[in-house]
Amino acid sequence: MARDPAATRDRLVDAFAEIVVATGARSATLEAVATSAGVSKGGLLYHFGSKDALVEGLLDRVRRLAAEDREQMRAAPEGPAAYYVRTSATEAQVSGEDVDPLSRVIIATMRLAQAGDARTVAVYTEVNDAWRRLIEEQVGGDRVLARLIQCIGDGLWASSSMGVPVTDLDDVVARVQRLVASSRPAGETG
Repeated sequence: MARDPAATRDRLVDAFAEIVVATGARSATLEAVATSAGVSKGGLLYHFGSKDALVEGLLDRVRRLAAEDREQMRAAPEGPAAYYVRTSATEAQVSGEDVDPLSRVIIATMRLAQAGDARTVAVYTEVNDAWRRLIEEQVGGDRVLARLIQCIGDGLWASSSMGVPVTDLDDVVARVQRLVASSRPAGETG
């Protein structure tokens, strides 16, 4: 059976992210990542020659998953703002097998940023800005309103990440949709 190098790379990056999330960057040694991913250290080194290369792989995965999320956000029937808020609360489960891949790599990126890795700060900023720009387009270029909506989503994400249930999500999304609607000139829809 032929092996898929891209799938193996993703599995290694996911193992790296899981270790960083669970126990921190220092624990994410090459040996620990290889063991967690079920490959030999040589197999890991074939794909990623160093821990630094693993970080780059993680950042590539963040960009790719965030780009996929932005495409879903752009196509969402309820619009980018409501999509951002709704998925921030429902996809940010970070315990056990419930972790969605995007949340996992974002959290790992944040942990690496907290450990002083400037590359991770730059990529997180890039991704965050791209999400905000989609919301900003929807609200007619109102950067402040876009930032406020993004902060609502980020707060829900943080709460969900800690296991705090968001029991009024539909009401929050409805209020965000009213904010979006009120930001448009009279007669404009969409």
